[in-house]
Amino acid sequence: MKEYLLVALALLVALIVGGLSLVVPKLRRRPEPPLPETEVDTRAEEDLAGPPVEAAESDLSTGVLVEPPPVVEAPAPTIEVPEPTAGRLVRLRSRLSRSQNVFGKGLLGLLSRDHLDEDAWEEIEDSLITADVGLDATREIVDRLRERTRVLGTRSAGELRTLLATELVTALEPELDRSLRTAPKEGVPAVVLVVGVNGAGKTTTCGKIARVLIADGRTVLLGAADTFRAAAADQLETWGGRVGAETVRGPEAADPASVAFDAVKRGIDTTVDTVLIDTAGRLQNKIGLMDELGKVKRVVEKHGPIDETLLILDATTGQNGLEQARVFTEVVNVTGVVLTKLDGTAKGGIVIAVQRKLGIPVKLVGLGEGPDDLAPFDPAQFVDALLGTEPLARDA
Repeated sequence: MKEYLLVALALLVALIVGGLSLVVPKLRRRPEPPLPETEVDTRAEEDLAGPPVEAAESDLSTGVLVEPPPVVEAPAPTIEVPEPTAGRLVRLRSRLSRSQNVFGKGLLGLLSRDHLDEDAWEEIEDSLITADVGLDATREIVDRLRERTRVLGTRSAGELRTLLATELVTALEPELDRSLRTAPKEGVPAVVLVVGVNGAGKTTTCGKIARVLIADGRTVLLGAADTFRAAAADQLETWGGRVGAETVRGPEAADPASVAFDAVKRGIDTTVDTVLIDTAGRLQNKIGLMDELGKVKRVVEKHGPIDETLLILDATTGQNGLEQARVFTEVVNVTGVVLTKLDGTAKGGIVIAVQRKLGIPVKLVGLGEGPDDLAPFDPAQFVDALLGTEPLARDA
């Protein structure tokens, strides 16, 4: 009997286990609850379909195709091409009209008198001194004029003009080297240091010098080492941007020597021809200026020697400006003078005085506010412009 009970229990267990094996898989395949109607079931498709694709604007509920606004690209900055420097002084000669009244009309009028007595020669001397030629140079010019007019005897208009022109050109020392050393050497760009007191138009003139160099075929990089005036670096960068020249600058009140060093290093890396460095023009005391410019010079020369140091002078300051200029010549080795604002003064003789007192050639002259109104200085062309008459070759 017990055997029958055991068999019955075994059959019952087998039936229960078999039934469970049929029910459990069905429970596992039970469908997930449906999503809300506002959602889309993408769970099964995400891996295959990749990121969702936005519906085209034409599929929107309005059914209207909305085109995106056109993309307007910013216009590329216009790079200016400076006019050639050759012949600039001739083209700008009319800008010297105020000085022409002194030299052309004034001196030639006095020299053409029938009788040149002592009073007439004193007037000639006074005219030259008033024009800022300088006392010593004036006496030399007048003495030579007196001797030559006495020897000539006759004095036609052409002879007088040639005579005066010859003496003025001689006083300007045409044999001086007025070239700008701006060519690179052995992979290192030429370095031009620009110095001068604030108010002389130094930073503006620095920008114009860059245009002169680019007009003559040089590639230029600017260094904004005048870090004590907030607007100086911005101004220089604007000038450079107009002709496609890069400007290296530092934060306001940064060490000028550090900025100058970085500018030359950048010039080496970019293989430009010339690095033009604008320096501060503070002149509170000579010692401070000497320390600052001396440091700039020493630091820059770690890359190589400075090729040019150009001193910016305002022609309208006359003889007073020469005393300030002398401080710079004692601090750094000034190799050339850039005389600005000659169009705004009747004292064109300041060019003679500058060279006499400083012993440094005038290499560039500014004759206007235009970007290309800075011209290489040529003594004969300058005298032609001062006298306001036909070129010398026509009178010779």
